[in-house]
Amino acid sequence: MTAVDVHAVRDITAHPKGLAARRFKDSAFIIWGIVATVIGLGTLVALVTELVNDGGHRLTSAFFLSFPSSDPAIAGILSAWVGSILVIITTALFAIPIGILAGIYLEEYAPKNPITSAIEIAVNNLAGVPSILFGLMAVGIFVQFLGNPVRYFSFLPEGFRVAAADLFGQSVLTAGITLSLLILPVVIVATREAVRGVPQEIRHAALAVGATKWQATQHHTLPYALPGVVTGVIIGISRALGETAPLIMIGGLTFVAFLPITSPGDAAFEVIGAVDEYGAPVTPDATERIRVDNDGVVVLPDFTEMPVQAGQTYELPHGSTVQSVATWGDAVASWSPSNWLGQEFTVMPIQMFNWTSRPQAEFLEIAAAAGLVLLFITLLLNGSAIYLRYRLRKSIKW
Repeated sequence: MTAVDVHAVRDITAHPKGLAARRFKDSAFIIWGIVATVIGLGTLVALVTELVNDGGHRLTSAFFLSFPSSDPAIAGILSAWVGSILVIITTALFAIPIGILAGIYLEEYAPKNPITSAIEIAVNNLAGVPSILFGLMAVGIFVQFLGNPVRYFSFLPEGFRVAAADLFGQSVLTAGITLSLLILPVVIVATREAVRGVPQEIRHAALAVGATKWQATQHHTLPYALPGVVTGVIIGISRALGETAPLIMIGGLTFVAFLPITSPGDAAFEVIGAVDEYGAPVTPDATERIRVDNDGVVVLPDFTEMPVQAGQTYELPHGSTVQSVATWGDAVASWSPSNWLGQEFTVMPIQMFNWTSRPQAEFLEIAAAAGLVLLFITLLLNGSAIYLRYRLRKSIKW
């Protein structure tokens, strides 16, 4: 028999060395976590309280249904919130499908080689690029190049060049594409992380029973990755909603007393022929026969006015502007994306920036009211992300 050294046997009831230090670190981490949470929530409560005290009394129906004005008593955010909605819709239509498809391709299909590694590094770096740089890029590409019909290839038909240039420039389409490029890295990274979190066994099981790569991705990988994808998309849209710098760079207006969508009775304007970014006719001697549908006024290129009658046809030089009153047909046609995508715009952050630069204290109040609306929309989007993630995760059956 082998003798056992009783003194060498460890007492299992004794505390291990360093236990007190580990307990202290654990308690300290909990305390610092609580402190950080209180600081974050306290800052939010203080911000909301300050905004409510300053601008809560301005949140009336007239505030939402009135245009901006030099008189703070009647100023509202109608053009700002409508412009924000149209810009965010355009942003989502570009960023969501492109970002999700790119993320799925990079994670599931792209071969592992130096090219894809460089793309991954570029995507991750773009997520940290200051937003104003995206605005500078948009000015050069979408405003100065694509927004000017003279800079298109000469072999393209003139009608195509003019129509394409009308969509770009300082327009809703340019703003939407710019913001979609801004949040695209966020959507791609979120999609990749969500897809990467799906266990490989699920893919292998689908492939083992004869499913194709796309069938395994569509029916198994994507449904399980959807909570993370939806969260990343909504967070990206929330970021785009509050961006100001890139939109100011591309020419977002600070004072807009019109809507990209026409209502019956609104003043309607139609520019004849192709004009450059300064409003001058591209071909000064060109004319065009125009049939006028409503009584109104034509402003000629030399800024003289000529009355016109409905039903008459006139020979008008390029650069002329036909002014009339919008009918119900014009209002319905204005909802077409081909119309409002090419319109000038403003958004709520730009409108708030304009009001806070005014010296009158009343403008600070309506800026605070607009900030409350913007904060509410942001919290609503983030809350929707949490709710959708919870609902989608409940439906997952591992």
